[in-house]
Amino acid sequence: MKLLSVNLGRARPAPYTDPAVGVTGIDKRPVEGPVRVAAPGAKGVAGSGLAGDTVCDLRHHGGDDQAVYAMAREDLDDWERELGRPLPNGGFGENLTTEGVEVSGALIGERWRIGSSVLLEVTSGRIPCRTFQGHVGEQGWVRRFTLKGAPGAYLRVIEAGEIRAGDPVEVVERPDHDVTVALQFRATTTERELLPRLLAAGSALHPEDARAARTYLEKHGS
Repeated sequence: MKLLSVNLGRARPAPYTDPAVGVTGIDKRPVEGPVRVAAPGAKGVAGSGLAGDTVCDLRHHGGDDQAVYAMAREDLDDWERELGRPLPNGGFGENLTTEGVEVSGALIGERWRIGSSVLLEVTSGRIPCRTFQGHVGEQGWVRRFTLKGAPGAYLRVIEAGEIRAGDPVEVVERPDHDVTVALQFRATTTERELLPRLLAAGSALHPEDARAARTYLEKHGS
């Protein structure tokens, strides 16, 4: 298991962004050399966990619980075959493109050691949005991506440090529950009745998902 590339984005204007923002950092490109990774701070005021990476819409992206976004190269390859065109590393706006790592199959709370110093913890899957659809340039992309159910994973930074392309990725901790990123994604998109199951992930669960699960329980019961 290894890190194929570290991808950073700069703010660029795009017609498909929210007019209130007007720019996006979704167009991420692989970079050479080490990149500093650290917890950025609270959502709404802080952006990416990677130095040099830009998050433009702080309402929905960035912050400690979405500090890093990872996508498996294997999933990009699958989409290449389906779309009939190449997708470069970073093509889905991911910070980390991995090889040999179960990304959407990772457990919420699973911890990854990347290189010698960085420790990350899986929190949730990526919810597709209008900006993502515009970036990919495919009609009905939000629905199509959702139905595929392989969203990649957001991670929080437990131990800061530097990473670079080629670093090994090691799963150093797997919690004792069955809540995967794929299950969390289905629960928060197409199968809301699964929401109560997410609470088994405990404090590792993204706070927004924990609130949604508790609200569902209050309204519908178990």
